[in-house]
Amino acid sequence: MQTEIRRTTGWVIIEALRGYGIDTVFGIPGTHNLELYRPLSALGIRPVTTRHEQGAGYAADGWSLQTGLPGVVMTTSGPGLLNALSAAGTAYCESRPMIILSPGPARGSEFADVGTLHETKDQLAAASAVVEWGRRVGTAAEAVAAVHDAFALFATGRPRPVYIEVPLDLLEEVADGVSDDDLAPRGFPPAPVADTAAIAEAARLLAAATDPVILAGGGSRRAPGPLRAVAERLGAPVVTTANAKGVLDEHHPLSLGANLRLAAARNRARDADVLLVVGSKLGAAELWVDQLDARGTVIRIDLLASQLDKNQRADVGIVGDAAASLQALLAELGDGQPRTGGHVAGTLDAVRAEVHELSPVNAALAEVIAGVLPADAIVATDSSQIAYWGLMNVLRVPRANSMPYMATYATLGYALPAALGSRLGDPGRPAFAVTGDGALMFSVQEMITVVEQGLDVTVIVVDNGGYAEIRQNEADAGIAPVGVELTQPDWAALGTAFGGTGRRADSAIELAEAVQQAQSAGGLQVIHIDQSTFAL
Repeated sequence: MQTEIRRTTGWVIIEALRGYGIDTVFGIPGTHNLELYRPLSALGIRPVTTRHEQGAGYAADGWSLQTGLPGVVMTTSGPGLLNALSAAGTAYCESRPMIILSPGPARGSEFADVGTLHETKDQLAAASAVVEWGRRVGTAAEAVAAVHDAFALFATGRPRPVYIEVPLDLLEEVADGVSDDDLAPRGFPPAPVADTAAIAEAARLLAAATDPVILAGGGSRRAPGPLRAVAERLGAPVVTTANAKGVLDEHHPLSLGANLRLAAARNRARDADVLLVVGSKLGAAELWVDQLDARGTVIRIDLLASQLDKNQRADVGIVGDAAASLQALLAELGDGQPRTGGHVAGTLDAVRAEVHELSPVNAALAEVIAGVLPADAIVATDSSQIAYWGLMNVLRVPRANSMPYMATYATLGYALPAALGSRLGDPGRPAFAVTGDGALMFSVQEMITVVEQGLDVTVIVVDNGGYAEIRQNEADAGIAPVGVELTQPDWAALGTAFGGTGRRADSAIELAEAVQQAQSAGGLQVIHIDQSTFAL
């Protein structure tokens, strides 16, 4: 029996999203958001039901990193939306595109405080305080326009999350007056053209430099080709932030990796006679110091003029898209002979020595893990010691977005849902979540989402017995351990209980075997490493 299609406001919102290529959405259906779910099957969109809205947001972020499209999160009103706001905060801090859709109070019932289901004092204000912009729409046409405006932001501005709230009565209302032309995806203006005088001055300074260095941030992730070409033309070593990890293949002879947090690489950038910063605000969370304090001439490229002097004054500021600006810079430099960069191997040796000195156990274990992962793997991780004291520095990845991470928001619970979202976004690459025991417990329920979606995802849980970093912070502050010694489940058994396969690895040989078996078997695989007994 065929059901007659009712093109409600919810329907046309989803139809507009489909026109931009969205074929996967993340969320949890609820009493109030059913009209967002009604059209999914008819429009060929895959719904991914996570077991917590925070996981939906992180999965959407992982999917977005692999596809280049904004992750779409659909929540119910009130608690569903508020549960997703940690993911929205992550997307905001890391400058990643995301659209959050939620119903809101019916028109005329705002702030009623009468005890309706999911009633929230002001959920629009709550969401708007976290995202780039939040909008409560009043008509179906306004709802569709909000979708177009979101994609305009992602195409031409700094890509940050947006929130679209649709009053419940409007969501369920037939969308009269919305035409196919209204729904059609918009064309957007080309990337901003950088000022020619600024490009010429930057090229002059770089051509005359004897020791140039490129510092690439998240804003460079869509410019890997031009970035590499400029680096090779100048013979300039490239150090990246965590968010730009892999924008230059980390096996490239000019790559200093995502090691900006370590003094050896950071000082290499600080001491350059000309430093070219591409798409980074040079924040303390990426630097691990308050200021870079560059000693040479600083050239900065950024979409926003407001970023050019943030945390580090620019001698030459170039406002423009990273790819377009780097192409213009390359053209201005001309066809001179590519230079050979210096000090890369020595700096990398110093980086390795530094990370082993700062956290010897995590650094050594990270090298073991990195050594057994497939070369083309996507490795999502968390704000866990195994990541920021290890894998971020020792794992070399071939391209951007190969290690989904959130350096600034530094949340826990990100790795597993980001891995499953990444697998959906790029099913041709092996997907791993490598995370600590404390972090994994924030999103352990998403193991069942991996199974339900029929995905191949391997989770490597590095068990250090709780919140080891905070335990050390307490010790440094003269506080006896409190609230940081955590009881552990049987992690291997837990993986099996969720419908996957659990394994334990007590040595490098056993870990290599476990990873190989996991990749051969597919599905959900959980590998437990007890850091206190693992034989390095």
